[in-house]
Amino acid sequence: MGDLFQPTHLLVIAVILLVLFGGRKLPELGKGLGEGMRSFKEGLKGVTDAPAPPPAVAQQSAVAPVQSAQPAAMEYVTCSRCGARVENPMGFKVVDYVCRSCQSRS
Repeated sequence: MGDLFQPTHLLVIAVILLVLFGGRKLPELGKGLGEGMRSFKEGLKGVTDAPAPPPAVAQQSAVAPVQSAQPAAMEYVTCSRCGARVENPMGFKVVDYVCRSCQSRS
């Protein structure tokens, strides 16, 4: 099973591809595959892991903790069409967000 990529195997695969797709289509297929892989890699760069939860406090105080008035940057996203603020529970950075009501209108 480890000897699948021997030169004779690769030659047989190349001949089969040449017969199936022809000499003119192979460069186009390779170019399309390369562009698809490149865009997939770029898409993965924008995805980040969810933020880690804050560390637990060792001592509990009698006073309830004060919530900050300004929410974290990743908790909400703004619709690029109507400007509505929508919760972002996954915490991913979104470049161009369109809310559901704007999606149903188009």
